[in-house]
Amino acid sequence: MANPLVQDLIESGIHFGQRSSGWNPKMQPYIYGKRNGIHIIDIKETVKGLLLAKKLITRVVSQGKDVCFVGTKRQAKGVIEQRVADVKMHYVTERWLGGTLTNFRTIRTRLKRLEELEAIEQNDNFQSYSKKMESQLRREMKKIRRNLDGIRNMHTLPGVMVVIDVNREINALREARKLGIPTICLIDTDGDPEWADVAIPGNDDSMRSIDVVIRELCKAIVDGKQMRVETSEGSDQAGSEGDAGQGGPRRSRRAQFRADDAGSGRSTSNAGVDAEPAKAES
Repeated sequence: MANPLVQDLIESGIHFGQRSSGWNPKMQPYIYGKRNGIHIIDIKETVKGLLLAKKLITRVVSQGKDVCFVGTKRQAKGVIEQRVADVKMHYVTERWLGGTLTNFRTIRTRLKRLEELEAIEQNDNFQSYSKKMESQLRREMKKIRRNLDGIRNMHTLPGVMVVIDVNREINALREARKLGIPTICLIDTDGDPEWADVAIPGNDDSMRSIDVVIRELCKAIVDGKQMRVETSEGSDQAGSEGDAGQGGPRRSRRAQFRADDAGSGRSTSNAGVDAEPAKAES
């Protein structure tokens, strides 16, 4: 699996960093060398970060949580909207609105307003309103849809956030850190890796390199969803077998106690990952 991935990464030019005059010294561990005044990123570090990111996303998604992608730069917008929509996850490709995570209830209120406006449009196409009011309502609907359409189905805080270009999306990263949401970042040689829980060093200006990274992370989402389904089916099957088994109610209660103990053990061991979003929100 690694060889085709490395080949794709190299062909995308992900190892070409920024000019050495504008680098961030904190990126030194990820830099292989310098050529013609441009830093060359160590492709081994890129692959290492990408594999760690995929492992984290698979685990988080398998636990029933979602992923939010943030990339407002022109090179990332089209790639994210296409690939992330295919796996039914959430994204922000327009301006990051302050409080998107830290004031999530207000964001959900605005999305409810969007649903109301869309319902009015569907019912009578604003025919019951004056032309002036119709124009105002259409502008409002267009604005909300442009800024929030990518997260309209995100009903709880995400389990992990993927960011393209830490310098550009610093506000999103600050909100994620405040709420304890893990972050995966594609970071160029002029970025600060301390903002990322999992850093993927690579060129964040190349559309091809962004596409390869997003493609691989979306594959991890698909794997996580499959594990989620298998876990759910296994639990249902185990419950059915327990109900059908002999031994009467007393045996069923003992089996339930054992299941409860096992469940509490899992939640203790994964406390750092399984923090409830609602608690973080308050």
